[in-house]
Amino acid sequence: LRDRILDAVGTGAAALSLAGSSFIVICYLLFRELRKFSFKLVFYLAVSDMFCSLFTILGGPSNAFYCFAHDYSAHFFCVASFLWTTTISFTLHRTVVKHKTDVEEFGSIFHLYVWGTSLSTTVLRSIGSDYGPGTWCWIQQGSMAKVLHLITFYLPLWGAILYNGFTYYEVNRMLNNATQMAAGISDQSNQSDIRAGRKAFNRWGYYPLILIGSWAFATINRLYDFANPGHRIVWLSFLDVGFAGLMGLFNSIAYGLNSSVRRAIAERIDTFPERIKRSLPALSRLRSQENELTSL
Repeated sequence: LRDRILDAVGTGAAALSLAGSSFIVICYLLFRELRKFSFKLVFYLAVSDMFCSLFTILGGPSNAFYCFAHDYSAHFFCVASFLWTTTISFTLHRTVVKHKTDVEEFGSIFHLYVWGTSLSTTVLRSIGSDYGPGTWCWIQQGSMAKVLHLITFYLPLWGAILYNGFTYYEVNRMLNNATQMAAGISDQSNQSDIRAGRKAFNRWGYYPLILIGSWAFATINRLYDFANPGHRIVWLSFLDVGFAGLMGLFNSIAYGLNSSVRRAIAERIDTFPERIKRSLPALSRLRSQENELTSL
């Protein structure tokens, strides 16, 4: 019964993430005005989250070959998900801190880095795994398989967390220095720009916390399992699968639901007949919020 409840929690969380990431993918495909380089990175992040969630939901088949394919796919796209966040961090840092405008030239490098790293870690992850039916569709045999799991998944994960944290620290420091300089010379136009940058950073600054919040319990659970094989903390397992499964939803809200997306949706709402707009109050609220953002 406990395992079935655990499966249901993981499946429910993954379903929410699948819905959130799918919404971002649909918005990107529908609205041409969103197809700028920065949102392309968000699109690839959402695609990775979407497939990571999908294969999590499809876990536990009885066919061994399907288990093999499932393990590869789930690991590949989940690793790709948090690697795409580092490309967004790199783009932000290079644009804001280094004042470079050549970030689009890194597109091919980003793809090679994300998909190549994901594939390499996935192949290494399969070593020492005994494929068969189960919640996550593989069974770790011995300490070597657990070490490989930590190296191929949690090492890149926390590397991404540290890199993202450092990047946003650098952006924050630059904005603080710019604020002090603008205040010293009483440059009102610069202060206005800096306040806008600070407001944006207050939202961006939460991005590293998404990865930490999504995977902290999972990391603790894996380390505990490595140190105490055969023992399981039930409440920690529930927090593990619940928060890890919600990563795609968190990413879709933080990265995807920005002012550009809201504006594109609001502009599309303007094309609806008045009768439909009046019948859907939520659409009117979205439009009014967008008008407020535009005026600001």
